[in-house]
Amino acid sequence: MIEVAVQLEPSWEDGTDWDKLAIEAVTAAVRASPYGEILTAAYSAEISIRLADDDEVRALNLQYRQKDKPTNVLSFPMVQDDFLRTLAYSDDGESLIGDIILARGVCIGEATEKGATAAQHATHLMVHGTLHLLGFDHIDDEQAEAMEELERAALATLGIDDPYLMTE
Repeated sequence: MIEVAVQLEPSWEDGTDWDKLAIEAVTAAVRASPYGEILTAAYSAEISIRLADDDEVRALNLQYRQKDKPTNVLSFPMVQDDFLRTLAYSDDGESLIGDIILARGVCIGEATEKGATAAQHATHLMVHGTLHLLGFDHIDDEQAEAMEELERAALATLGIDDPYLMTE
């Protein structure tokens, strides 16, 4: 089974049920991926989501990616993707898949640019971050297309339109 732990900075407290939204986003992403069996497994797999401010994300982005600016989402996998199918064999039946961190200001700014709500865009970023934890990336065009297709599929189950659809 999947467990989602959410921690948020006060600036994210806007009446949105972030715990529910995070569980839905992570579940949709895992279900859309080749690792859907994690959702019904006997073991516990956890993803941690931190809803942070831009300064915190900027510091982490500098420390881990040598980029001195905030970014929308960072993902820190704790399990190599080639070991995801062996999670059932952990010593105590629990595994931390990884951490996802979103930056409030960047998220709000991007949501406004896209004409989406903060909750919709944050959901997209959580889906995106979850897929990174599961080993997906967008380093080249082929990988990006595959990852975006999984994102579209996951978001569609949540009633969220294609975030990559270009409109004029």
